[in-house]
Amino acid sequence: MSDALKKAEAAVREAEGNTDVARIVAAVLATQAAQPSAPAAPAPAPRRHPVGLYVTAGIGGAVALSFLAMAAALLAVAVAVGAVAATVCLLVLRSMWRDLNNH
Repeated sequence: MSDALKKAEAAVREAEGNTDVARIVAAVLATQAAQPSAPAAPAPAPRRHPVGLYVTAGIGGAVALSFLAMAAALLAVAVAVGAVAATVCLLVLRSMWRDLNNH
C-alpha cells in the first residue's frame, strides 16, 4: 500500500510543477462560468382531456345498447309469436285435411 501512496505523491508533485495545465484548466472553468447557460425549455402544459365528451359518449352508448337490447327482445317475441301462429295454423289445416279425407 505504501508503494501506491508513494506513486500518488509523486503524481501530485508532478502536477504541482506543471502550472501551465493548471492555468489552462482555470481559464476554461472561468470562461464556462462567465457564459450564460441556455435557458431550459419550459415543460409542456399537461394535456386536458374533454371529460364531458367521454361522459356523454358513455351515456349515449348505454342508451343505444339498451335500445338494441329492447329491439332484440322484441324480435325474439315476434319470432315466438310467429312460430306459435304457424304451429296453430298447421294443426288446424291438418285437422281439416283429415276431416276431408275421412268423408
